[in-house]
Amino acid sequence: MAKPAKVDDSHIRHFIGVEGLTKAQLMAIIEKANGYLTDNDGRPNSIKNSNELEGYTVMNLFFENSTRTRTTFEVAEKRLGANVLNLDIARSSTSKGESLRDTLWNLEAMTADIFVVRHSASGTAHFMATEVTPNIAIINGGDGWHAHPTQAMLDMLTIYREAKKPFEELSVAIIGDIKHSRVARSDISALQTLGVKDIRVIAPKTLLPKGIERYGVQVFNDIDKGVVDCDVLIGLRIQNERIGSPLLPSTSEYFKMYGITPERLALAKPNALVMHPGPMNRGVEIASSVADGEQSVILKQVNNGIAVRMAVLALAMEGQRKMKGI
Repeated sequence: MAKPAKVDDSHIRHFIGVEGLTKAQLMAIIEKANGYLTDNDGRPNSIKNSNELEGYTVMNLFFENSTRTRTTFEVAEKRLGANVLNLDIARSSTSKGESLRDTLWNLEAMTADIFVVRHSASGTAHFMATEVTPNIAIINGGDGWHAHPTQAMLDMLTIYREAKKPFEELSVAIIGDIKHSRVARSDISALQTLGVKDIRVIAPKTLLPKGIERYGVQVFNDIDKGVVDCDVLIGLRIQNERIGSPLLPSTSEYFKMYGITPERLALAKPNALVMHPGPMNRGVEIASSVADGEQSVILKQVNNGIAVRMAVLALAMEGQRKMKGI
């Protein structure tokens, strides 16, 4: 379901998920995003502006709340010179009973060129791209438990810039609620496509999907064993609704058993990267001393997210133009 429409190894028509994309296409996104990052004015990782979307209109359709993803998309769109419209979902026609299909057709009629979509229902972006508005570039900003492809690509860009070794030589551990995490699914797919052979998932049995082993990952229930000699540790957010349920008795218990602490970080490679998609729950998924420590690249992930979203938007629009012969 997540396979995006491909144009060639440098362009994508939509960006629904990382599944189905080639290594060349993922590297095209990484390299384009990396090209936006610069050291202008002595500030590391500042971002170049571009006029690649000048004259085009991007509509952000966030049917699910998200401050960080929505904000970084909006910044990315404006840095590309696009006209940006944010749909107020709470007051939109869908809240008054209009179908999603009719809402999208009306928005398409307003000369939109790109829809950035976030929705609680898995498959919404795919539905839009294939059934409703195929002539508009659809960018998936996260759908249900299914996929979060731009988060995966900003994670890949961060690893590319910070790990100082090829993807093929890396050991990567993903720690936390694997079962309900669209970030974990997208990260695993992207890492595999880029050639990472040692991917580890670390979680209690209650937070692991059945049959996760068939995706080519090593499964650990013991974090102290799972992080040994890893190059990258990616912590996942524990959602509040899981706490106090049979899946997760308490935050203190989770931190005791699975929190990323200095002691556990010391079991990994000496310069191992610490990552987290945010927002972080300090003292639950990660110790503050680790989150703020020298090996943490969490704030760099946020900055890289702008560059990656710029790259995805620009490449998708180029792909749409190429498909239309413009």
